[in-house]
Amino acid sequence: ITNTLQPLAQAMNLRVTTIFGGVPQNKQVRAIKEGVEIIVATPGRLEDLMKQGLLKLDGIEITVLDEADHMADLGFLPGVTRILSATPSGGQRLLFSATFDNSVKKLVDKFLQNPIMHAVDEANSPVSQMTHHVFEARDADAKKLLVFALASGAGRRILFMRTKHHAKKLAKALTQAGIPAVDLHGNLSQAARDRNLEAFSAGRAKVLVATDVAARGVHVEAVELVVHVDPPAEHKAYLHRSGRTARAGASGDVVTIALPSQRKDLAVLMSQAKISAKAQQVNDKSPEVLALVGEVAPYVKPAPQASQPKNTGRSTGQNARRKKALRDSGGLKERRCASRDKVTPLRISPLNRGEKMDSQPKSKDFEKSLPTLTRRGALCALAVLTLGLIPKPAVAASGVKVLKNGRVVLSLVTNRA
Repeated sequence: ITNTLQPLAQAMNLRVTTIFGGVPQNKQVRAIKEGVEIIVATPGRLEDLMKQGLLKLDGIEITVLDEADHMADLGFLPGVTRILSATPSGGQRLLFSATFDNSVKKLVDKFLQNPIMHAVDEANSPVSQMTHHVFEARDADAKKLLVFALASGAGRRILFMRTKHHAKKLAKALTQAGIPAVDLHGNLSQAARDRNLEAFSAGRAKVLVATDVAARGVHVEAVELVVHVDPPAEHKAYLHRSGRTARAGASGDVVTIALPSQRKDLAVLMSQAKISAKAQQVNDKSPEVLALVGEVAPYVKPAPQASQPKNTGRSTGQNARRKKALRDSGGLKERRCASRDKVTPLRISPLNRGEKMDSQPKSKDFEKSLPTLTRRGALCALAVLTLGLIPKPAVAASGVKVLKNGRVVLSLVTNRA
């Protein structure tokens, strides 16, 4: 929306900024402080900035609420209500909604005065250029082959999944099979969503595997086919998913894939959506499927995956690599403490530190049984202190020394920079 408004606003010497979550707010706050005339925002981040006192809406003249019904479905209605209440009551307000249900009606009754309704079509009317198909697969394996076949065409296509995990998994599997695909779901950061959408729009990826995040508000030109790999839970989601194709007068096809066990539920869903499509039992080689696949896209060799280091149970971080380099150079000698019986005896005195002593300490005050001061040895030293086997020392910044009162000062710095 901001990209569309930008050239129009520049021609009118107006400034536009975007406010949304999932990214640091500093840039958005700076734009607000510099002054803007148009803000395109999501309700969560907008209300957050309002609560921080960084933004006030008392000077707003026109308020536009897009996807009003979807915001209500997602639970944003209380936040939207608070935001609208913060704008002047005498300002102009516009609501755009794909459906006009009770939640949207509440917003209209509360915030719009003498509203005029404009409808581009009758409610729930299907698009005439959109062809609906219901394909029934024999079992899960046949369904997988069918999905891969429908994804293999040369044109753009969107595959809808029920869960984020399955969307990510399918996109990865298609890419490994030579069909470049990207995923779009709620677990992705905003930067990752933008990157994947750009790859799909630019044609580097022919397939977008998405959850219902992409069912609204995502407009990509020339999407030939929408596939409901997982049928949606309710009919409104079906209509919004399907609406990613056959846009702006273009034609498009919508396929819903079901298993025999889903036959009854799918029939109810299609009836509620006012879609008439007879279920067809097909496989990946059926003529009905091949007609929708059309020209098969050329195989694209997947990029090699970065090799993952094997889990050896040892740390591979920066500090571990530094200590390994010290050990290899002889600058660090590691001794491990496995039990109390294997603690290395050390003599600690003002004149002689670190020297090995006899098995029995000669001095009650200055000679203690302590482990070697490596990282693991330091943990052993703590265990010894906890068990009360030696007098509890004070802990100094580094090194070992003896105080005038005879107490041992032990630093637990363990060769860590």
